[in-house]
Amino acid sequence: MRLLVLGGTEFVGRAVVEAAVGRGWEVTVFHRGRQEAPAGVRALHGDRTAADGLAALAEGGEWDVVVDTWSAAPRAVRDTARLLRDRVGRYVYVSSCSVYDWAPPAGYTEDAPVVTGASPDAEQTAYVQDKRGGELAVLDAFGPDRSVLARAGLIIGPYENVGRLPWWLNRMAKGGPVLAPGPRELPIQYIDARDLADWLLGAAERELSGPYNLIGPSGHATMGTLLDACVAVTGGAAELRWTEPQVILDAGIEPWTQLPVWVPPGSDGHDALHSADVSRAVGTGLRCRPVEETVADTWTWLKSLGGTAPRRPDRTAKGLDPEVEAKVLASAGGALGATP
Repeated sequence: MRLLVLGGTEFVGRAVVEAAVGRGWEVTVFHRGRQEAPAGVRALHGDRTAADGLAALAEGGEWDVVVDTWSAAPRAVRDTARLLRDRVGRYVYVSSCSVYDWAPPAGYTEDAPVVTGASPDAEQTAYVQDKRGGELAVLDAFGPDRSVLARAGLIIGPYENVGRLPWWLNRMAKGGPVLAPGPRELPIQYIDARDLADWLLGAAERELSGPYNLIGPSGHATMGTLLDACVAVTGGAAELRWTEPQVILDAGIEPWTQLPVWVPPGSDGHDALHSADVSRAVGTGLRCRPVEETVADTWTWLKSLGGTAPRRPDRTAKGLDPEVEAKVLASAGGALGATP
């Protein structure tokens, strides 16, 4: 298989490249050249936001599949897809479950209504509109039969540049009492970037098409198993203090951002972010590794960087201020109590 990855040096794109190289595929990456490309690939340089930024791709080349993770101006996807439509067999676009009308109910499928007002010709606006605009751009150039819309949810794992799992790992490494957002058995839904990559490549091999909710099954892990794994791999010095959701909300702490991954049970946010129906993806080959493996591998990678993970400048900072955490723990008295 001949693969073109648009990007390929960070997080999901890098996971795709490494998985494809591991399969013996012929891999080309197209990126700005700001970071070194992974070993074993051919690198082309260009900036999709520049007037002549696609020149290196315009010079020629044919591929069986292109994987695109773009999340800014949809017109960049439009221009790339139009340029490649006669030279690429299939366009795999890593989209987002955020394209569904907020808030989709628990158990929503790929048939759920999507946001309106998005355009493939738009400049960068909001994340949701940009991702849906990207989908429309791919469909316009490749049609529904030669395109895959991988609507990912929460993505974690090695190379994460958003700051969710790295924040939890570094917090556990500091030790002491940790504000653990309850309930402990709260099901969460995420996907390891490497499992996402494996599914994307398998979709290309099997010539799949259409939209797919690309997240692990809800309950594959819980807040408890995730945070327990973080404590274990970082040395066990942290003491989880499970705290009632209402105590956290009353303190003005923002779910998802200040306490990454967590969204309170019973909320629209939890149904939308942790309760998607992923049976279509599972039925077409999605396999998810244990949460303990994802956490351990991410910690190994994070330690190799000295504990500081790269962070995308277009994403908000994640994590809770230590003073706020200490204040809530003191006033709540541990709420649900410490991990035995």
